[in-house]
Amino acid sequence: MKNAGPITIVSGLPRSGTSLMMQLLDAGGIPVLADAIRAADDDNPKGYYEFEPVKKTKTDPSWLDQAPGKVVKMVHLLLYDLPADRSYHVVFVKRDLAEVVRSQRVMLDRRGQAGAKLPDEKLIAVFESQYRKIEAYLADRQNFHVLQVSYNDLMHDPSPEIDQLNAFLGGDLDTAAMRRVVDPALYRQRS
Repeated sequence: MKNAGPITIVSGLPRSGTSLMMQLLDAGGIPVLADAIRAADDDNPKGYYEFEPVKKTKTDPSWLDQAPGKVVKMVHLLLYDLPADRSYHVVFVKRDLAEVVRSQRVMLDRRGQAGAKLPDEKLIAVFESQYRKIEAYLADRQNFHVLQVSYNDLMHDPSPEIDQLNAFLGGDLDTAAMRRVVDPALYRQRS
């Protein structure tokens, strides 16, 4: 494997809670690999924690050289583009899919953008299929170590999810600081 240590990746569907997970890991003490290109807004008032080079991983994975020991956010479909010569710790955030769809539609409406033309039920089925495929893909690769975290459980009772995260990532995170990050007021698209 290239470089000294694993790369920590936060992944999931858009609007599944990946930005919150980045906030948690940042508060916990893991340096974040992000830029400020996409600014905080009404949909993510604490920021998106994105890193633009991630979007070009398939053609230019050079950003990975600066990623060991840090955490970076990557939408689930881009996980397929990660090179096999490195080790990854993936924190995969899952959220009730009806909430994901509702949150995406609210965000797009706020921006005046058209969303998927599919009815919610069909869009949920597409997302379920994508989940199954990426889970099978990750399970079949030895260089990926995956922890699934429930956004819904995290918002209802953060301690068990945070303790599980801490154990998965080596046990050295500041879990008290992480718990202070969870803000139930930002859980707006509930089922």
